Amino acid sequence: MNDFTIRSSEMNLMNENLARAHMAARLGEAQALRRGRQLARARRLSRKAEQAAQQARLALARAL
Repeated sequence: MNDFTIRSSEMNLMNENLARAHMAARLGEAQALRRGRQLARARRLSRKAEQAAQQARLALARAL
């Protein structure tokens, strides 16, 4: 192999590694975003459950 072929192969490998690193970063960002959305949803549902429990307590207190 000549010097040009070796450099060309090295450049291709560098580009592949860079693309792989970008994909890994994007995947990490997507997973973090997903976790954030799940956490927000869990908090929202928790608030709704607390409100329902409070309403049930109030209804019970009024009935007594």
